[in-house]
Amino acid sequence: MIFRQLVHRPSSTYTYLVGSRPGGAALLIDPVAEHVDLYLRLLEALELQLELALDTHLHTDHVSALGLLRARTRCLTARGLGGGISEALAAGTSPKPLLGMRDAELIDLDGLEIELLHTPGHTPDSFSFVLDDRVFTGDTLLIQSTGRTDQGGDAREQYESLSRLLGLPGRTLVYPGHDYHGRHFSTIADERRYNPRLQFKTIDEYVSLMERLRPAQEDHMDVIEASSLRRSGVLLRELTGLRSALASADAEAPVADVGPASERRALGSELGSALGSALGSALELARKRR
Repeated sequence: MIFRQLVHRPSSTYTYLVGSRPGGAALLIDPVAEHVDLYLRLLEALELQLELALDTHLHTDHVSALGLLRARTRCLTARGLGGGISEALAAGTSPKPLLGMRDAELIDLDGLEIELLHTPGHTPDSFSFVLDDRVFTGDTLLIQSTGRTDQGGDAREQYESLSRLLGLPGRTLVYPGHDYHGRHFSTIADERRYNPRLQFKTIDEYVSLMERLRPAQEDHMDVIEASSLRRSGVLLRELTGLRSALASADAEAPVADVGPASERRALGSELGSALGSALGSALELARKRR
C-alpha cells in the first residue's frame, strides 16, 4: 500500500492519498481545492491512477476539491449518505456527479478493502473510513479531542458514533481530518485513555460539555483554547537555567554595584545570547514536530 498524509496549512486540514501499488489505483480523502495541482503531480510521480475521491463530510473551513478532481481526472467522487460507489467502481462510470455512501458498505479499490462507517454528530453526513490497520475519522474523532457539534451537528449522535469508533481494535491508527497542534496520528487505545472528551461516564455529561463549548476561531472545528502552541520541554529547561543564572547574579551583585557601562553591555550581551539560544532550541524543536 502507498500512503501519504498532506496538510493544507491555512485550515490545518489533512488530506490522505492511498494507493494500491505502483501503477495501480488511488483514493484521495478530504482533498482541498487549492492543492489540486499538487495532488495531480504526486499521482503522476507515484504512477497512480485516481479512481475515487471522498469527503468525510461537508466542509465549511475550506473548499472541497471533489468537483475539480472529477473534471480533471474523471474519478468517482462521493460524500454523505446515499450509495452506488461499489456499483460505479465495477462499471467504471457514475450515473451522477456526486455519489453517496451507505453505512457499513465495503468497497474494493484494486485490492484495497475500505469500510464506510456513517458517524454522524459533527455533521449529519459525517463518515469515517476503515482501511486495514487505520481509520480516517474526519472531524468526528480528533487527537485528544472531538469535533464541534454547534453547526448543525448533534452531540448525542456524536457520542454514539465515538462509541462505535472506540470499539475498533486498540492498535488501530487514527488519522483525523484536522489537527491544530502539529500532531499527525494517534491510536484508538491512546484516545480511549488520554482523550479528555472521552472520559465521561454518561451521554448526558458529554452532551452538556459539547453544548457549552465554543471555538476561539470559527473556522477551527475543535479548538476551544485560544493558543495552539504546546509547551516545549527544551525551552522550559533553557529558561529555567537562565532564570537560575539571573537569580544567582542578583544575589551576588546589587543593581547599584553593577559596574561601568562596558560591563553592563557585556552582561546584556550574555543574557541576549542565552535567551536567543533558548528560543532557537524551541524553534528547532517546533520544526522537527511539523
